Amino acid sequence: MKVVAFNGSPRPEGNTFLALNLVLDELKKEGIETELVQIGNRKLFNCLACYKCGENKDKQCARKDDDMNQFIAKMIEADGILIGSPVHFSNVSSNVKALIDRCGLVARYNDEMLKHKVGAAVVAVRRAGATFTFAAINMFFTYHQMIIPGSSYWNLGLGREPGQVLNDEEGVKTFQNLGQNMAWLLKKLNG
Repeated sequence: MKVVAFNGSPRPEGNTFLALNLVLDELKKEGIETELVQIGNRKLFNCLACYKCGENKDKQCARKDDDMNQFIAKMIEADGILIGSPVHFSNVSSNVKALIDRCGLVARYNDEMLKHKVGAAVVAVRRAGATFTFAAINMFFTYHQMIIPGSSYWNLGLGREPGQVLNDEEGVKTFQNLGQNMAWLLKKLNG
């Protein structure tokens, strides 16, 4: 079993990275292979709504001027998907938005290729807007018939400067519980 995590923060080792790693560490303890992919500072473009992904049926975005198709391929091969985002004006980062929009359209027009995968949102926030960000990512998962494990609270951690999220004791525990619950669910689903 494998879980791929996407870090949508432009800070490659900031609070979103740290929060994702709290979840990934729990998955690793359970023998689940993990991969962390940095997308927050990559050049990713928006969806053009050309619908070529529906015509081509090749599980790829027709737009080839960025790295999106390699991210889509990683989602296809994974059993579980974590999407981590900082809060940017009460929503996901622009790169996470590009990821969920473009991968979402490809999935929709290619036999619901994400159906029954496990997906979870991880949010790092300075103060407010976390639940909107959390909801945006979870709406992507539910739209694609994915299974979302819960935790002991919403999957968010508080901190502005890199490293501060680790001072949020409840947030740390929430991320650890998420990793444990995700591992349990993956094992139930995949034998």
